[in-house]
Amino acid sequence: MKAIRASDIGTYLYCRRAWYYRMHGQESINQAELAAGTDLHRAHGRKVITAGLYRALGVLLLLAALVLLTGYLTFSLLK
Repeated sequence: MKAIRASDIGTYLYCRRAWYYRMHGQESINQAELAAGTDLHRAHGRKVITAGLYRALGVLLLLAALVLLTGYLTFSLLK
């Protein structure tokens, strides 16, 4: 049994004929547009990953700042 992918559902909902052709192995004549869409999705995926890394870095820097502040205040009170 073949798994149903989200892209298959999207293709079917957008154009049943395109879905039928795809299921029967016929290539779309819009290869340039499909390639451009694939490139757009890859670029978006890289931006999402980059944003996640920046967020993690921000959290780590915030934690480091809190540790340093705690150490500074503790040291100041012991004087």
